[in-house]
Amino acid sequence: MTTAATSSVSCGPQNGTGLGDTRAWPSIMSATVAPNDMIFYGFMKTWLGVGLLLSDGDKWSHHLRMLTPAFHFNILMPYMKIFNKSVNIMHDKWQCLASESSARLDMFEHLSLMTLDSLQKCVFSFESNCQEKPSEYIAAILELSALIEKRNQHILLHTDFLYHLTPDGQRFRRACHLVHDFTDAVIQERHRTLPTQGIDDFLKNKAKSKTLDFIDVLLLSKDEDGKELSDEDIRAEADTFMFEGHDTTASGLSWVLYHLAKHPEFQERCRQEARELLKDRESIEIEWQCSSQMEETS
Repeated sequence: MTTAATSSVSCGPQNGTGLGDTRAWPSIMSATVAPNDMIFYGFMKTWLGVGLLLSDGDKWSHHLRMLTPAFHFNILMPYMKIFNKSVNIMHDKWQCLASESSARLDMFEHLSLMTLDSLQKCVFSFESNCQEKPSEYIAAILELSALIEKRNQHILLHTDFLYHLTPDGQRFRRACHLVHDFTDAVIQERHRTLPTQGIDDFLKNKAKSKTLDFIDVLLLSKDEDGKELSDEDIRAEADTFMFEGHDTTASGLSWVLYHLAKHPEFQERCRQEARELLKDRESIEIEWQCSSQMEETS
């Protein structure tokens, strides 16, 4: 978020939730899942595989331990620059639309592209520029999300055999192949380029050149027995975070902006807090250490 984020907003409602504190995951994920949710989650398995979202029991616990290093603050801190860059692109688009007297825009659509743009950089270190031009991979993720929701609303399509005979089912499979091919290609390329040096030396060298991304962390992770994640497991976790990370974040941000638009007095308090924080600073961007000082906004 930068100073551009202090402009006024007005948007329509979008519902959604997100999980922020990983300490809460075990109690949340051990909760009983309703049968209807199991059906809905089952629609995602072809796409997402058996990652944190769709696994349970020992496999879920094992993967959680393997993924925990990816959320260490030393790894997350450099992502702030990525987030700022992605948000600035979105702000520029909004300012352009405002200058053209566009009174309304689909806030959720813009936020989804922004979060997908950020995630693709953080997960794969890949620049798709999806906020500025069409991206086949990003379009496939959005299509898969829409197809799953549409399928969930039509009980006759809940059977896999029938669904895959339909035009939507065929579109779903094509989009899955596209997403899987992209993730597999990144994993294989990273296998060829990752050095054989120790993890500590690799992390130090990587920190000097660029941000350590999610794929790097998964490829380097080992459990207490020295066992690594399989390529299938890595793809499942990467695809899961691309889906969950963009959808829940975009929904949550849309809901926040809706309420700020409904309550301009709180919007003004957040704006003034950001302006005060950035006053007399060389950088005009919100940095990692700023987050603890933003009581109104957080």
